[in-house]
Amino acid sequence: MRAHPTIAVRCFLALTGLLGLAWFGAAETRAQGETRQPVAIQFSLDRPIDASAAPFVLAATSGLFGAEGLAVSTNIASGSPDAIARVAAGSSDFALVDINVLIRFRDKADAPPVKAVFVLFNKAPYAIIARKSRGIRALSDIEGKTLGVAEGDFSIWFWPALAHQNGIKIASVKQARFSAAVREPMLSAGQVDAVNGFSYLAGVNLRDRGVPADDLTVLRYADYGCEAYGFALIVNPRLAAARPEAVKGFLRAVIAGTHLAVNEPGRAADAVVSRMDGGSRDLELERLRTVLRDNIVTGEVRRNGIGGIDAARLDRSIDQMAEDFKFQKRPSAADIFDDAFLPPLGGRLIN
Repeated sequence: MRAHPTIAVRCFLALTGLLGLAWFGAAETRAQGETRQPVAIQFSLDRPIDASAAPFVLAATSGLFGAEGLAVSTNIASGSPDAIARVAAGSSDFALVDINVLIRFRDKADAPPVKAVFVLFNKAPYAIIARKSRGIRALSDIEGKTLGVAEGDFSIWFWPALAHQNGIKIASVKQARFSAAVREPMLSAGQVDAVNGFSYLAGVNLRDRGVPADDLTVLRYADYGCEAYGFALIVNPRLAAARPEAVKGFLRAVIAGTHLAVNEPGRAADAVVSRMDGGSRDLELERLRTVLRDNIVTGEVRRNGIGGIDAARLDRSIDQMAEDFKFQKRPSAADIFDDAFLPPLGGRLIN
């Protein structure tokens, strides 16, 4: 029996159509695969890795960056000014820097319009770390004492405002300047009465050096009226304009990494130490818990979510900085921070 010609033609057309659909589907899959090639990202830390970088380390080791379609390579800058310069020049796409260094950077007449897009440290880690045995238990006790200040320590920028707010005579506090490498040894040896620095660095390092914990007083600037924010992510303006979804994805991955650090600090400490040269797990775990408690998961963050700012507070912090620095053109909060890439509040809550 012969097939009816019409039926044969229909079968042929149907088969051709199926093959065409199969080819189109394969082509579409290939096209999707091509568009899903990971976006290469260069990310700068402004200092060698320690526990404060746990959200980024976990975002990398747990595949969170990869899940956002990003291939992130990390490099280490020689400080916040260097990291900002890299982002401004385009050799880095993102950097974690002290937002207060960015504020001074943006005061330059020819400064590129680099902005922060995410604040990791809701409170700056600035602190005066002192020895109780030297007679310092509260900020008012600093009068008549010697305060050690390390070169390149930006926290000293807020010292005039802090002293003014708390009725301390600045002239009564002698400053000893030295390199950061000898800050902790100088205080340990009793060559100064207190040092200026970061609470999660100098404060923890001194205990590791054998200074009894009950002999240390950590006087956090934030507890005495300092409004400053701390470390923040900045982004290259060209990348932000060309690939806004990549910027949003990077921030989502960092938030997810922060969740992991909060919920699994031991795992976070392990991941950080694995990327350090001779790091101590116990020390970095203590450092992580300190920075999470004092700087990252603050009351403000619990209420308003991580990553954003209060514009009025940022403006007040700029006014506090101005007590030590004469701005050519004082920047506004809008010059420093762009919230356009942040996820909605529900995606930024940290418990």
